[in-house]
Amino acid sequence: MDKYALRFPQGKLQGKITLPSSKSISNRLLVIRALSPESFPLKRLSDSDDTQSLQKGLQSSSDIIDVAHAGTTMRFLTGYFAATGKAKTITGSERMKNRPIGDLVDALNSLGADIHYIEKQGYPPVQTSGKLLSGNFIEINGNVSSQFISALLLIAPVLPDGLTIGIKGEPVSASYIRMTLELMQQAGVSSRFEKNIITVAGQNYRSEGMCVEPDWSAASYWFQMAALADDAELLLEDITEKSLQGDAMISQIARSLGVKTEFTPEGALLTKQNDISQHLELDFINMPDLVQTVAVTCCLKNIGFRFSGVQTLRVKETDRIAALQNELLKLGYRIRETEPGVIEWSRTPDVERSRSIATYHDHRMAMAFAPAAIRFPELQIENPEVVSKSYPNFWSDLKKVGVKIE
Repeated sequence: MDKYALRFPQGKLQGKITLPSSKSISNRLLVIRALSPESFPLKRLSDSDDTQSLQKGLQSSSDIIDVAHAGTTMRFLTGYFAATGKAKTITGSERMKNRPIGDLVDALNSLGADIHYIEKQGYPPVQTSGKLLSGNFIEINGNVSSQFISALLLIAPVLPDGLTIGIKGEPVSASYIRMTLELMQQAGVSSRFEKNIITVAGQNYRSEGMCVEPDWSAASYWFQMAALADDAELLLEDITEKSLQGDAMISQIARSLGVKTEFTPEGALLTKQNDISQHLELDFINMPDLVQTVAVTCCLKNIGFRFSGVQTLRVKETDRIAALQNELLKLGYRIRETEPGVIEWSRTPDVERSRSIATYHDHRMAMAFAPAAIRFPELQIENPEVVSKSYPNFWSDLKKVGVKIE
């Protein structure tokens, strides 16, 4: 098992960082372009494993598509192959085979698809048929995954009669649904979203070209490092305050963690400020990918917290709630799930047990715990290569600001 031992430089943490492009935006634009009557250029596509997996899946002539750990690819390809009448078997890693897809498959089958489960009912792998879709209305639960709704929205305009989606209950990660609709709008497709009803008429995608934003999820780890360092001056190049990404909220959350953000023509400049909160209460329902980053930071800065809206973390690349509990306990922080979807830490110290952090095949576990080496010298990150899922250059970017990696 590979491990990286990390040592951050003493004193001021400073440098310029070019962030990766957003894989969430990249993946949506790839499906939009694949469904468009005419291809168009996409600038600054993500080079993440997830985006490469989706590109390969969209271009593959094979009957079997293996998406490995890429959850977005699994959901988006299931919708895409159903809408385009392609017979494919879509499979993935053992973890992927335990991530639910039943609500999406049920919705597609109600529109006339013929999708079958190959192993376990409600879970990948799935097999699509060559049967074209014909319906124009479905209902879907909003409390499982916004990616199911996004997968349906992306194919909606190419269906013969468009599509109306009724969302049952409050949708989780609604910011990602709004991102999907905005990107569709930029590609010439109009929609209406009122009172949990989304309506998309049949129409064509069209664009002369689109450009992908830098990834705010990746930016969150640099806000974390600025918060934990004694002093900091970090420029995140080309990132702007206006964003389609819900994770842009990290710039506001970071004020409570001791980080000031100044948006300049060059990007976002992060510096230290003296004021920090003693306790944070936040709802992460629209920004679940920030939970690990903020939870680790709060513990290391002795900020108590109560975080709600974290229920979807149970079905991510790993069970992220359990993973956070396990790995923070190694560093002496015992966090509790006080009710479903709520985690808390009350600033009660525990005994430090280890400085070797397991990553559970989860890129965000590796990146959220790496900055903890500022407070725990020689912290080890196991299986560090997992960061390639979203931020392939993460370790080399750490070296640019003087982090020693062995």
